[in-house]
Formats: sequence, C-alpha cells, structure tokens
Amino acid sequence: MKGASWAALATAVLAAAPLACRGRTEGVRPAARVTVEGGGHAAAVRVEVARTPEEREHGLMGRSRLDPDAGMIFVFGESAPHGFWMKDTLIPLDMIFIGDDGRVASVVERRPLSLEVTDGGVASRYVLEVNAGWAREHAVAPGDRVRFESVLY
Repeated sequence: MKGASWAALATAVLAAAPLACRGRTEGVRPAARVTVEGGGHAAAVRVEVARTPEEREHGLMGRSRLDPDAGMIFVFGESAPHGFWMKDTLIPLDMIFIGDDGRVASVVERRPLSLEVTDGGVASRYVLEVNAGWAREHAVAPGDRVRFESVLY
C-alpha cells in the first residue's frame, strides 16, 4: 500500500475506534465488591455474584484456586437458613453468613469435598465465600457491617 492509502486507513480506524469502544461498554456492569467493616478493620474482595438457583447450586465447584482478593457472594430472595456443602469444591473456604441487616451473622471454615451441610446456625440473606483463613486474617466477626458494591441489582 502506498503512504496515502495507509494514512486513509489509519484515519478511518481512529475515527471508528470511539464508536467501537462505546458499543462494547454499554450495559457492562461495574466490578462487584464486598467490604467487611468492623472492630477497626475493613477488608474488601472482588466477587462473582450467584443470584439464580443454577448459579448458587454450582458456586465454586470444580475450581482449583481462588485469587487471594476474590470470592463469591450468594444472593437469596429472603432470609432463611441456607445450607451449603463442599461437594466437588476443591479449595478450602470460609463461609460468611450475612443477615438482612447487612451484618455478619456467622463465620464457618470449611474443608474441600465435605458432604456435611451447614447453614452457619443462622438465618441469612447472603453468603460470602472466600479463601480459608481470610476471615481470621481480617478479624471478621459476627456483628461486622458488610457493604455491597454492584451486587444488589
């Protein structure tokens, strides 16, 4: 291609770029995060959101790792004792049961592949799963306030 043709092509591509970028970002949700605050601490994780029965049923099953600053938040339609097990879940997890009031109700440490069901002994509206030890490392305790970003819509 000659210089003039390259220049025309480059101009056309640059002119179209803003439209292409704008089209790709429409409807994209901001990253979801959950922050736990209390007792002089605040700790945040990026989360995947499990809203549907299918998403909640699959959860983190089959994964061999979870980034240290990542987790999954399970969102339920109502507060109730929501039971969880670790069938087909390959990584140890902390389960943080959160009530309607946005406060930590219970924290449970879980081993991989366990068939034991737990609901944390409480009614919960949300359950945050993070790497095992995360709750202890960040001093997460019942009564701590939980803040949701781009999770509840």
